Amino acid sequence: MAAFPFEIAATDGAARTGVLKTPRGDIRTPAFMPVGTAATVKALTVDQVRATGADIILGNTYHLMLRPTAERIARLGGLHRFMRWDRPILTDSGGFQVMSLSKIAKVTEESVAFQSHIDGSKHVLTPERSIEIQADLLGSDIVMQLDECVAWPAEEGRARQAMQLSARWGKRSKDAFGARDAQALFGIQQGSTFEHLRKESAERLIETGFDGYALGGLAVGEGHEAMCEVLDYAPAMLPADRPRYLMGVGKPIDLVEAVARGVDMFDCVLPTRSGRHGQAWTWEGPVNLKNARFAEDDTPLDETSDCPASSHYSKAYLHHLVKAEEILGQVLLSWHNIAHFQALTAAMRAAIAEGRFEQFRRDFKARQRTG
Repeated sequence: MAAFPFEIAATDGAARTGVLKTPRGDIRTPAFMPVGTAATVKALTVDQVRATGADIILGNTYHLMLRPTAERIARLGGLHRFMRWDRPILTDSGGFQVMSLSKIAKVTEESVAFQSHIDGSKHVLTPERSIEIQADLLGSDIVMQLDECVAWPAEEGRARQAMQLSARWGKRSKDAFGARDAQALFGIQQGSTFEHLRKESAERLIETGFDGYALGGLAVGEGHEAMCEVLDYAPAMLPADRPRYLMGVGKPIDLVEAVARGVDMFDCVLPTRSGRHGQAWTWEGPVNLKNARFAEDDTPLDETSDCPASSHYSKAYLHHLVKAEEILGQVLLSWHNIAHFQALTAAMRAAIAEGRFEQFRRDFKARQRTG
């Protein structure tokens, strides 16, 4: 029996729309989770994030355990109270950041030992410690198992080694997590781009038993087409009655193609990172507001949007803010981008519910510019 009920309201091909019910509120799927790495979705207040339609945000175990420390957040009432977000929070396990950011990381059967990228201090992360940080100290609603994510491209032997260690760590994570009514634990499928490794990973995760299942080890440099090739088979290996979460993805076209293949949940830093660098995501694709052609463009980014950043400010004004390196430019573009990603998932939910997702997908791809 899973901790949170997952009700699938409609399907259209492999695409599904539904609701993951948590004590802190419903998560409508497909869902995009804005990334609040260090207890903040960069440049935005929680009220702005909430107003975009986000049902859930993501917090980062690695960053929060280093600064301000998980223990301090616990003393201050947990992550929800600390950052004033009263809806669900998913925390990642810290494993990916340990591999990608720490100065030195050493992986053993027992743990991963690493040096902080901030001050070089030494830390050890075990599956049990990751669960303690996420579930007990931060108080997240959806907790992720500790896993090992290998870089791409990965040799088959290396991918197998990491996948099998992740499976063993998944079992240890489940044992440490125990049975909880108000929190859920997700396992993470690994196996790089090798179908038989993905299958073995899924089988081992299902044997352990989780409240939801993530697809890890993608969006690590393999490119859109290679990712879609894995998604052609990997989501279907995971239980159909539980949410499927594609970690670290991605661009709007990635979301649409992944939903078409049965994925329910996403997270990515792209909307806010793009916004801080002058890029806006629109229904026609990405727009670079640094471009001189916007200097006297009096139209908004999206006049149909409920988001003030999208509909109340001209491209000319946004161009000026970006060129002048005004902080408000980063705020408005980050706000617009988060709102656009939420509008995209809302549009996909509606299309699936109305049985027209394939048409939506074709129309969406036809409108996209590149660059």
